[in-house]
This record gives sequence, structure tokens and C-alpha cells, in this order.
Amino acid sequence: MKSFMDKDFLLTTETAKHLFHDYAERMPLVDYHCHISPREIYENRRFNNLTELWLGGRNPDGSYFGDHYKWRLMRANGVNEDYVTGEKDPFERYLKFVEALQMAIGNPMVHWCGLELRQFFGFTKPLTPETAREAWDFCNDRLRNDPQLTVRGILARARVAMIGTTDDPIDSLEWHEKIAADPSITVRVCPSFRPDRAINIAKPGFAEYIGKLAASVGGEKLATADEVKAALVERLAFFAQTGCRASDHGLEYIPFRPASDEEVNAIYARVMAGGRVSREDAEKYQTALLLCLGRAYHRLGIAMQLHYSCLRNVNTRLYRLLGPDTGFDTIAQNACGGDIAALLAALDETGECPKTILYSLNPADNELLGSLIGCFQSDEIPGKIQQGSAWWFNDSRSGMEAQMKSLANLGLLGNFIGMLTDSRSFLSYARHDYFRRIFCNLVGGWVENGEYPNDEAALRRIVEGVSYRNAARYFNL
Repeated sequence: MKSFMDKDFLLTTETAKHLFHDYAERMPLVDYHCHISPREIYENRRFNNLTELWLGGRNPDGSYFGDHYKWRLMRANGVNEDYVTGEKDPFERYLKFVEALQMAIGNPMVHWCGLELRQFFGFTKPLTPETAREAWDFCNDRLRNDPQLTVRGILARARVAMIGTTDDPIDSLEWHEKIAADPSITVRVCPSFRPDRAINIAKPGFAEYIGKLAASVGGEKLATADEVKAALVERLAFFAQTGCRASDHGLEYIPFRPASDEEVNAIYARVMAGGRVSREDAEKYQTALLLCLGRAYHRLGIAMQLHYSCLRNVNTRLYRLLGPDTGFDTIAQNACGGDIAALLAALDETGECPKTILYSLNPADNELLGSLIGCFQSDEIPGKIQQGSAWWFNDSRSGMEAQMKSLANLGLLGNFIGMLTDSRSFLSYARHDYFRRIFCNLVGGWVENGEYPNDEAALRRIVEGVSYRNAARYFNL
């Protein structure tokens, strides 16, 4: 019987062990999409205990911070919400999580937590209700006294080279500017442009948000959709000057319903006057903005990320109580592959298709995306159009393997830009270690089965590329 999560965890062949320990494990990492706070990086936050790091709590504005993967696990174990997101004693909350974790056999959370405890704290025992107090005392002592267990120390220990945060177009980017001006901060922290609230014309609060967007460009109002597009492009240029490498769009599905400027302006005016908008008209407005921004991304060298097929906030009662991003989202089913293709084709027609990364929360779309990206590659950069890494609910061993096997079958796995955290937790950088082990085991298995040559130079290039170098090239590091 193998030891629990030893140094060769998930590495089942000698080739896999060699590729991981000699190449992948040593590489820096690029976290090109996440939700961590640039302010906490600048201020070099020190956490008080494991509960703050893992379960979070409530912000002064009433919103919540923390890891909703863990919250869902606790709810599945019948834990009262007071322990999940509430203000119960920190140790009691932590213990409730550990009790749920013991029941999570087969869940990647068991592995993530084990890797985090080992990588950042040096705690190597399995985390169980019996070891919970020992782990709590050991790790909290390190958090209080180890000078390397601040936010910046955690990033350094994980060898993070670049972070792409998620930022609204109206954000001042104050903390990014402060980070860039501080020579003691060695990680590159880049804002990412997330214009969802300006695109989701049918969502509540749209008109109010447009007023804020107008103020961000020095105006009182944006009278037309054309002015909204101009304001977004102006803000995007500011983001680019501040180091932006990528945008991000989180949409239920990707629409493509072209319309004239006059029709789009009329739809916008009707909504701003308090009128209702049909699904078809909303799609016309959204398409116009996506095309405009896609062209701007290409001109500025910014990658366009499209995330879709997430059904959000399905538990309406708890959404009203806790707000968004608290663990009540699920996989959706959308048949928008043709629309994604049409969007990329329209941008490609004029030579303005940007670098694009496509993610679906539905794993049934793996082959769709894997084949679609092959239609729009170019000589601008290897792997210009990417199938994004296994996202969110697919962020498991089987989900990662399925995504990478599909990509390998249909394209060039060797040009894949690899893992991202998409996380709000600084400890989640251990998930890059998890990904690299799974990737090296997959490649090692193919080599030992005689399915790929045992070519040391080629294997090193592939492993180091997927671990770090491809992303560094893609995001111009």
C-alpha cells in the first residue's frame, strides 16, 4: 500500500516521476485568471488562523470572502450555515470543515488541503478530526511567527511569476499602480478587464452601473450604446497601460446576433428609459459589445477569455441572504458552439481576432471546443486560440485528464497554456502542483506504453511549456 500523498503522489510510472521532479516541479507558475485581492498583496496581509485562510468570513460591506468549494462541502455534510459563512468560533468552524473533509473520499478537496498543509506549513499528517487540533495549533503558530507566511511570502514560496486578477472597468486600479511602483514586490500583478456588468443589459442594476461607467470616463451619462463602447475601450486602454494581459467574460452562453448600430442604440435607449428587453434584443446588444471589445483586445494585444455554461445563484433563498459567489452555482447546458464560431469568424474576417481562451463549465463541450479552436489558429503565436483548463466543477483529476486527453486528441497539447486557480484563496497555488502531477502522469503513461517516443528533449520542452513557458509566452512575460 502506498503512503498517503507521499512525494510521488499521483505519479504512477518512473517516467512520470522523472518529468515531475526534474522539470515540472521546479518551474515558476503563471496564474492568469484568479479572484484574489491586489490590495492584500500590496498590504502583505497576514492571516490569523486557518479559518481565515480556508473559510473566510464577512467583509465590512456585508459581502463574503472565502472558498465556496469548501462551503459547499460543509453544506453537503449537513453543517448549519452559521458555521459555514457565519460568525461562530473560528476553531468550531474549522472543525466542522474537517469533519466534512473526512467524508469527501474521491473529492479533490482532500488532495488540495493536503498539498496546502505540506507545501506552505510543512504539516504532513492526514487532516482528520483526530489530528485537527494538532494541525490547527501547528499551522496557526506558523501564521503568527513565520515571516514568510504573509501573502507575499506565500506567493514567493509557490514561485508565482504572474497573477491576473479580475477587475471591473470602473476600478481605479489604485492597488495595481501601488504594486507596480513597489520594487520589493517581485510577482507581476496584472489587472484583467471584466466588463460583464456593461454587457448584461437584461440584468438588474444595468442602468445604475452605466452611470458609474460614465463617471469613470468623466461624463454624466452615456446616451447611446456607441458611447458605452467608446467608454469601455477608453477604460481598456487605461487597463493596458497598467499592465493588463487579459480580459474575462463570464456569460451564461455566448451569443451572436448581429444588428445595425441604429438598432443596437435603440435597444439601449429603451432599456435606459426603463423599458423591458427581449432575449433577442439583449443578444443584439451583447454581440455588438463583444465584437467591439474583441477588436480592441486584438489591437492592444490582450487575450480574450470567454467563460460560459454556468447557471448562477440557483438557490434563490440563500442568494438573497448571502449574495453572489457563495456556492450556489451549477453546470448549465447550452448549445452555443455555432455562435462562438460565428463570433470568432466575424473577428477573423477583418484580421481582428484576438488571442482567445474558451472555457465551458459543461465537460460535454470538451470535444466541441477542442475542434473549434483548430479553425482559428494563426501564425501570430502557437496556440493562439486555446481551450481553457478544466474549469471549476471540472477541476479534479478526472476532469483535468478528460480535458487534456480531448485537447491532445484534437489539437496540440504541447502548446496548452496550462493551469490557473480561478480562486479567492492564496493557498490555492498548491493546485498547480496537483495539475502538474496529473499532467506528468498522463504524459509518462503514454511514454511507457510506447505511445510517444522517449525523447528527453521533446518531453522536457512539452512539460516545461505546459507548466510555465507557454503561458509566459502567451501573456508576453
